[in-house]
Amino acid sequence: MAKVGKTAPGISDLEARLSRHQPFDSVGRRDLAAIAEATVVETYDPGELILDAFAHHSTDVYVVLTGAVSLWHNLARLDEPPDDQIGPGGVFGYSAMLVERSIGPRAVAARASEVARIDGEAATAAFVSRSGARFLARTALDWSPSPAVVTAGAGLAQDVARAAPLVLDVSATAGQAARAIDADGRGFAAVRRADGRYGLVTDASLRHGIIVEGLPQTTSVVEVLDMSAPIATVDDSPAELLLAMLDRGARFAVVHDRDATLHSVVSLRDLSLTPVGVDVSLHERLRYAPDAESLAARSRRVPDLLGRLVEGGLSASKVIAVNSTIRDAAMRRAIELVFAGHPGLSTDMFTWLSLGSSGRREAVLSSDIDCAASFVEQTDPTTIDACRRAFAEVTAVLGRAGLISDGHGATASREAFSRTTEQWRAAAREWIAAPERNEGAIMISLLVDGRPIYGDRGLSAARTLIGDLRSHRGTLRLLLEDTLAHRAKPRPTRTLLHRRASGFDIKRQAILPLVNIARWAALNAGSAELATTDRLRAAAGSAMMPDSAARNLIDVFDTLQRLRLHYQLMQYADGVDPSDTLTMQLMSPIDRSVIGEAIREIAAAQRRMANVSSFVDSEEWIGSTTS
Repeated sequence: MAKVGKTAPGISDLEARLSRHQPFDSVGRRDLAAIAEATVVETYDPGELILDAFAHHSTDVYVVLTGAVSLWHNLARLDEPPDDQIGPGGVFGYSAMLVERSIGPRAVAARASEVARIDGEAATAAFVSRSGARFLARTALDWSPSPAVVTAGAGLAQDVARAAPLVLDVSATAGQAARAIDADGRGFAAVRRADGRYGLVTDASLRHGIIVEGLPQTTSVVEVLDMSAPIATVDDSPAELLLAMLDRGARFAVVHDRDATLHSVVSLRDLSLTPVGVDVSLHERLRYAPDAESLAARSRRVPDLLGRLVEGGLSASKVIAVNSTIRDAAMRRAIELVFAGHPGLSTDMFTWLSLGSSGRREAVLSSDIDCAASFVEQTDPTTIDACRRAFAEVTAVLGRAGLISDGHGATASREAFSRTTEQWRAAAREWIAAPERNEGAIMISLLVDGRPIYGDRGLSAARTLIGDLRSHRGTLRLLLEDTLAHRAKPRPTRTLLHRRASGFDIKRQAILPLVNIARWAALNAGSAELATTDRLRAAAGSAMMPDSAARNLIDVFDTLQRLRLHYQLMQYADGVDPSDTLTMQLMSPIDRSVIGEAIREIAAAQRRMANVSSFVDSEEWIGSTTS
């Protein structure tokens, strides 16, 4: 290695070279000059080691100026081909700076290369810029403090698969399928469908079709397919397979090759042999907990599970989705256990809806349980009152399991949140007609986040409301005003960076304003999507939500949720009850700057929506659909 030094190319020349690449392209001239002053340019021969951030702690940031650099991100795979190769403009080393630990990568010159090594403190200025925040959102969402653990848990679906599955022709009958599956002994067979993709027929789907529904054995096998089986690809991770199967309550998943041909069928038993098997067993133990005490004890292991999934390489958004899936399982089992103690009450008479973050599948460790119930028509008031008392027992069981609800908030034990289906519809019509009365705007927002998890899964509060809402333009305007009343308030970056001892409520000050934007934009676009990112995608291209704004807000939401989960897991590991109040002193400078940039992005979207509503004819944006 030869050190060229910071004066060889000249400071101004180095500034120009750095400014061509993210995240240095939006740094102010003064900060860029300071970065150049803190930079040493070094040259490397092919095969020469540049950095081993697994073996040595490093807080420097590296930029490839010329040549190419090979990178290894997993400690256990250093003897394998590199995970990545980057050329001019490629940046590495920032992951170690993010967590201030030796987490990689290992970097080796792939050919003669010139690399700029920037002092980490000086480099921070680049990452607090708008471009820097977006760079991190794109490239650093999935870093993990334990690369060796990542390797253990982040294989591919093709690594889980066992022997090739039995394949039946689409012309087979249900009876032929039953005999073939019995002879094969594995309990399933793949069926090539008319669209060229593969479905699954199982012992369970055959029993349901022939015994429960009374279909003749001559029925086409297509009529008895297991519709719960998710379709995955060989590139999906075992954790992703687990998420899809738990979400659908499936025992099997069909795995396709990259060209959509059949690769294999994966079972929960197959997954139990992988490092994510513990997650399967926990979910199953929740589903079949024999009593409330067992349910509580098992539910309290969920934070440990989530931490293992993060260490296993699963992205934060998917870990949060896993958390929501497991919460659903705990709620369903709590309902079953409580109502088993009330033989005079039937669970067939109501549908239980998760509201708020649970309804949107965005719940984290600190999230409350918000819920409602919709009773079938003709349920008598006395029975409804008895069910409300039972619902209070359900929330008490969940509370002992660590899933807390606000007794004075949105909970099914309260009269306002447990009505017959027709009473809900009548109330919704009143809220839509006059959202300013009886907390109508709040109730609309709660209801459109509703997701049925027990009972009639086809019940959709959002779909019920959308048609009526789009015909009430004045209500949409009032809902927008309510959305914009809770503004994200940007702080100057330097204030955010230096107020280290202060607390920051990431939910109230950042996530809720963004969730409200997405909810309103989706309603305005006529979408019944629940997840915040799905709502933003559905509204993208509308008059109020340009494509670029939607993309930025999706990145912002994913980043905020990642940080929220990361710091709540840290709180849990430290023995502190997870909360949305983050202590700035415990956050890295990069994370503080990313939060600051996220708030500015949300505030900009709110300003734009306010300006459009004030200066553009409402005919052009109320009820507008995507282009």
